[in-house]
Amino acid sequence: MAVFSKSQVPQFSVEVYQNEYLPEGGREVNAIVTVTSTGGGTSGGGPLLGASPSPSYIPGQAPGAAVVIMVDCSGSMDYPPTKMRNARDATAAAIDTLRDGVAFAVVAGTHVASEVYPGGGRLAVADAQTRAQAKEALRRLSAGGGTAIGTWLRLADRLLSSSDVPIRHGILLTDGRNEHEAPEDLRTALEANTGRFTCDARGVGTDWEVKEVTGIASALLGTADIVADPTGLAADFTSMMENAMGKEIADVALRLWTPVGVEIKFVKQVAPTVEELTGRRTEAGPRAGDYPTGSWGDESRDYHVCVQVPQAGIGQEMLAARVSLIIPAADGGAPEVLSQGLVKAVWTDDMVASTSINPQVAHYTGQAELAQVIQQGLDARKSGDFDGATAKLGRAVQLAADSGNRDTAKLLSKVVDVVDAATGTVRLKAKVAEADEMTLETRSTKTVRVKK
Repeated sequence: MAVFSKSQVPQFSVEVYQNEYLPEGGREVNAIVTVTSTGGGTSGGGPLLGASPSPSYIPGQAPGAAVVIMVDCSGSMDYPPTKMRNARDATAAAIDTLRDGVAFAVVAGTHVASEVYPGGGRLAVADAQTRAQAKEALRRLSAGGGTAIGTWLRLADRLLSSSDVPIRHGILLTDGRNEHEAPEDLRTALEANTGRFTCDARGVGTDWEVKEVTGIASALLGTADIVADPTGLAADFTSMMENAMGKEIADVALRLWTPVGVEIKFVKQVAPTVEELTGRRTEAGPRAGDYPTGSWGDESRDYHVCVQVPQAGIGQEMLAARVSLIIPAADGGAPEVLSQGLVKAVWTDDMVASTSINPQVAHYTGQAELAQVIQQGLDARKSGDFDGATAKLGRAVQLAADSGNRDTAKLLSKVVDVVDAATGTVRLKAKVAEADEMTLETRSTKTVRVKK
């Protein structure tokens, strides 16, 4: 494990926002759970003001993190030739951002996966010399061959698992569709690597498949984005690596315990992006289950928990759920509980109390719907259902305006002409740049935080 000074140990807090009052016969309880990690020594990859720097590497000591950069080197990366050059420059920028002592490797991805640096099935340890050697090795990268992303991920896993570190992370760049392996091969690779390492995925240009790239990031609890202009790769890779270097604790899970008779309807992350977690539950003892959240640095995330409780009479109250943030024990023993919060249910005949919608719940319900209707609208547009697309994207414009999600509203305005945002009245644009449509689809799950 990474070594922390006492002042560097991240502290977690859990806050629960809900309207705990239900009318007679009411059964559905909704809560927004805000999880915040602070004091780990980093904030967005850099040191906190007034705090000690990130855990320093001591020569001879095991590194605390490992990163594998997977670079698409298929033939299409040569069209135009500047794409490959920008990919090399971006990888070099990411290598420069590596913290001393971090284990790392570079993989070239085509229809096979090849080690670029250091080779021999091992990882290098970042210092001035290995960074220089790695950047020199990037000169050998050239475009040719097909695309089989599952093989890239399998090699990354083998390399990452060779190092006994708590933080294992991948960065994956592709410019094309996964055409040289069967879809089930990629699914199998993702299933095999789920929980083994996290991975950020990027699509460069406009010839790749959005659902493939976002699916990779979703399965491996990373981020996904488009870099439509290859000249933006270096800045994006630097930002991704800074974020990876800011992670201090891995394999954190949200544990949900519910009393007898309570049914879990769903659990989803709702900020900074919408991510469905319900199907990722692993059982953790009687009436308890764990939902993965990945690695954490100094950051805050919001989760929406919805449960169904048994009917009860006026004046009764119950604990609907206990939410804990935990690190599972490697030996299967008792987990380390980082923080916890309670979700409650109280039955009342006060109609004002029972019909009031908690602002956080209302906000994120709208943000989840926003992500959903954007996807539905774009799918309808692609299939030729222009009436359906207009209705869904109009609703998206309305939701974005209501919630103050200006970034999404701006992206929507490149796909539709907005007649009246308040009512969701829009017209589909006759011609839409492919990059604009792909950007909207890729970033559709990004949310804005609720106004406190």
